[in-house]
Amino acid sequence: MNNSIKFLVDKKEEGKRLDVYLSKKIDYLTRSNIKKIIESSNVSINQKIVNFSSKKIKCRDKINITFLIKDSKKLSPSNIKLDIHFEDKDLLIVNKPKGMVVHPGANNYENTLANALVHKYKNKLSNINGALRPGIVHRIDKETSGLLVVAKNNLSHAKLGEQFNNHSIDRKYLCLVWGVIRPLQGRIETLITRDKKNRQLMTVSELKGKKAITNYKTIKIFNIKDIPKISLIECKLETGRTHQIRAHMKYKGTSLLGDKQYGKKNIKFKKVNNSFFANLSDLKGQALHAKSLGFVHPRKKNWMSFESNLPNDFKKMLNLLKKLSS
Repeated sequence: MNNSIKFLVDKKEEGKRLDVYLSKKIDYLTRSNIKKIIESSNVSINQKIVNFSSKKIKCRDKINITFLIKDSKKLSPSNIKLDIHFEDKDLLIVNKPKGMVVHPGANNYENTLANALVHKYKNKLSNINGALRPGIVHRIDKETSGLLVVAKNNLSHAKLGEQFNNHSIDRKYLCLVWGVIRPLQGRIETLITRDKKNRQLMTVSELKGKKAITNYKTIKIFNIKDIPKISLIECKLETGRTHQIRAHMKYKGTSLLGDKQYGKKNIKFKKVNNSFFANLSDLKGQALHAKSLGFVHPRKKNWMSFESNLPNDFKKMLNLLKKLSS
């Protein structure tokens, strides 16, 4: 299925780069979006395909840009209650619970955040990322809880996407990890790529992958009898790679409590506090929560910031550690 837009270049636009011209004409797409469309051979000038962004346009040029909408499994609405922290005509802030996938993937087309959004908002969401990702600007892992921004229109999506691309979004996470990270605060900057042995996992690489930057600081170290040392860490992301915090914690020689993918399997204790062990067993997924999110509003241009409470299992564990260490 195709959808196209046509433009006729006037005299004052002559000499401009093709990508600059189109990004001004189509304000809900960023210049990087436009560049990808051009390089995918979906733009023509005077009925001839052009696939380089720097092409200079001339007066009376007839430009046609084609959007390819791939046929895909239809996204079915799911009547799932959403924890909405804020909403206006351009966006909404959702607090995603643990156990919820953000958008459909292989063998999982129901009960995702995207399904819930379609049920509540129908077609009143951005469609830049296609039919299976309505309004979805960014993601967090299935077993990670916390804040997400969802775009209601393409202009908002493009402007928010731009902020994610230039790393101006303020994202802070809280996590509980085994042991103590040295130094107690710092900056982790590496490449992250798919693990060769397990394609579902990410790993740090010195040779290939995407740049990933995590700024972290240790808020509290819990050194309690009959409980292994545990640290409460705040991570501030500059990039948002898949499993970034979890992969970086493993790179630093530790893992998150409850992380069954990156953590040690079947941890055994010689002697352990019973209350701690019970709370550890009750953890649903990793102790990782996207607690705060800040950005410039795509239309109003004012800075907005949001905070969310820890999920019950994380909060219960943290309260126990604080109690036993006091």
